[in-house]
Amino acid sequence: MRSKDFQEQQMTMCMFFLLFRHHNKIRTIDGRRTRELVSVETLDLSNNDITELRGHCFPAGLQIRDLYLSNNKISVLELGALDHLGSTLQVLRLSRNRINQIPVRAFQLPRLTQLELNRNRIRQVEGLTFQGLSSLEVLKLQRNSISKLTDGAFWDLAKMKVLHLDYNSLTEVNSGSLYGLTSLQQLFLSNNSIARINPDGWKFCQKLRELSDFQYLSPPLLSDSVLLIVLLSLPPPCPCSLSPHLSTPLMFGNARTLFGNKIKSVAKKAFSGLETLEHLNLGENAIRSIQPDAFSKIKNLKTLLIQSDSFLCDCQLHWLPEWLVTRGLQAGVNATCAHPESLKGTSIFQAPSNSFVCDDLPKPQITMQPETTVTVLGSDVRLTCTAASSSSSPMTFAWRKDQELLRHAETENYAHVRASDSVVGGGSGGVMEYTTILHLRRVTFAHEGRYQCIITNHFGSTYSSKARLIVNILPSFVKTPRDSTIRTGHTARLECAAEGHPTPQIAWQKDGGTDFPAARERRMHVMPDDDVFFIMSVKPEDMGVYSCTAKNTAGTVSANATLTVLETPHLAQDLEDRSVVVGDTVALQCKALGSPPPRITWLRNDQPLRPSERHHFTPGNQLLVIGSASLEDAGRYTCLMSNTLGTERAHSQLVVTQRRSPCTPPSGPGTVTIGIIVIAVVTSIVVTSLVWVCIIYQTRKKSEECSVTNTDETIVPPDVPSYLSSQGTLSERQDVCIRVEAGGGAQPNGHIDTTGTGQFTLTSVFQMFVLLNTINPVISS
Repeated sequence: MRSKDFQEQQMTMCMFFLLFRHHNKIRTIDGRRTRELVSVETLDLSNNDITELRGHCFPAGLQIRDLYLSNNKISVLELGALDHLGSTLQVLRLSRNRINQIPVRAFQLPRLTQLELNRNRIRQVEGLTFQGLSSLEVLKLQRNSISKLTDGAFWDLAKMKVLHLDYNSLTEVNSGSLYGLTSLQQLFLSNNSIARINPDGWKFCQKLRELSDFQYLSPPLLSDSVLLIVLLSLPPPCPCSLSPHLSTPLMFGNARTLFGNKIKSVAKKAFSGLETLEHLNLGENAIRSIQPDAFSKIKNLKTLLIQSDSFLCDCQLHWLPEWLVTRGLQAGVNATCAHPESLKGTSIFQAPSNSFVCDDLPKPQITMQPETTVTVLGSDVRLTCTAASSSSSPMTFAWRKDQELLRHAETENYAHVRASDSVVGGGSGGVMEYTTILHLRRVTFAHEGRYQCIITNHFGSTYSSKARLIVNILPSFVKTPRDSTIRTGHTARLECAAEGHPTPQIAWQKDGGTDFPAARERRMHVMPDDDVFFIMSVKPEDMGVYSCTAKNTAGTVSANATLTVLETPHLAQDLEDRSVVVGDTVALQCKALGSPPPRITWLRNDQPLRPSERHHFTPGNQLLVIGSASLEDAGRYTCLMSNTLGTERAHSQLVVTQRRSPCTPPSGPGTVTIGIIVIAVVTSIVVTSLVWVCIIYQTRKKSEECSVTNTDETIVPPDVPSYLSSQGTLSERQDVCIRVEAGGGAQPNGHIDTTGTGQFTLTSVFQMFVLLNTINPVISS
């Protein structure tokens, strides 16, 4: 029976101890339904579409002992989601889900004995993650992507006996990450990237009996010497086994035998922790190299048995003969050289010391690593790996994915000879270059993983670096933005959503750039996980072409939408009333704004104004120019602005006045007064000048007729002008006579002729001059 939701299942069978609902299409777990399963002890919900586990899924009061949730789509594991099952739950299966992180103290299940979390997406295990599982005995974490175990990752698991960590990405084993596993008996670490085992890595695992499947470690430890390290680092009383390599019974106490295995090399400090070892048998192993300090930790070694005719007698082995002789261990060593050709079959004790050099490449050396590749679903992929060797030994090629050998892979292998170069280190002769190509056709997500090539000859195997293959899907739009027309002040809404693998990132642009006026004014709202792009209180400057771009590592797609903003017509600057004189040129400006751009029409006195010889319009009619204004041009001018949203009007009053004639006297009392004053001043100046001319003329004429008869000094005012004194000598007494028509009286300073002839003295003339000059400024002011 299939269903869409767990709550639609008929779950009224409370009398059953077992309830199977696997291979349905259950998407959610409804606590209101599971509450009825009070008698169920085994609940199988595997192979459904469940996506999350939350606290309400399993209410209190249930008696479930075994809960199977494997092969679902669970990605959310809420803290305390299963706490209500703590008093009964013993087996929990969460394998083959999508869990990428386990919350710290996520499980408070004190009776749980088996927890399966294999084949998820867990990358790291934090400290105290499993605190609360004090009865746990089996923990399966294999086939995740775990790269780090922090200190205390397995704290509070004192009863755990079996731990599966194989097929992950671990790089080291240390005591901190294994702290608290005092009862651990089996530890699975195969198919990781372990490059180092710390000397104290096992000190908290005193009951460890089996370290299984350690044969597929990373290249630095991928020789059988690693097995030797692991095996001999275990506590002496513990009967250990490492299958399949080391199946020979072991001698305990102070003797260790690894006789008849496939050990090819012995790494540095391989025997750390075995300081009391006295006898070591490495016979019947095809050992090719022993690195310096391999036996440095075995201080009490008395017997060493080595039988191998495969030694690579290069600079790495130069130390061994001398060390064996110095320690007195050469008797049990039967070691002969297999390379170079000049030393083939020669005992390492007989080979000259200067012949242990590294000047060729008997063991394959990788010259071209396979590269990490990002491809698109359904395409073909080639991974290439190249190695060089100076040996004529036959070469074999292999590829593996995620540490698993690809036995039926489509490969292409070829070799060619190239001349010696720097890779050979100066040796003579040619070098063979071997290339292997792995073909992957029409890739799917199942092809994703880490690929590694292995090239092997008689002198050893070389492992390439791991190249990751990533399969992506090009982005494609689920929602595309559409053209939109909106009025100012409203909210604009643009939608855009895309799918692909990995999930594409959505980005917006305006007119090809990232300058958004709405963003500067904080009117734009874009949510990272939302499909909608909002512009609040739209303004005309928001109008433009908006581009939605969806991008992931596979590629980029984009879609455009035009946002049109509508705005009613309005003036950018108010019209002003104008006053001009007949004949002048006047310009009236109507700078209208709006969207769409408004159409402008000019009216005079509410009548349409047409272009003429004196009336000109600029393109768009925003400027009206009236040349040689006349009186009939006066009136009210109206700018009529209209678009699809409406019509607006603006007015300006034009006044035209008659130009004045230059000869027309100015009107008004102020102008008349000024004119009279000017005429008076001019007249006074003219009269004064004429009087002076007459006086001077008469004076000169009279001076010639009169004679001076007295010698008395003439009394002359002190301010008489010098040019008057030039008519006579003032130091002498003179009489000056002026003949007039009318008679005159006596003058204080002059002499009047008693004969009545009307003569005046010079003093009287001078006084008249002073009087006229005094009156003249008064009239001018």
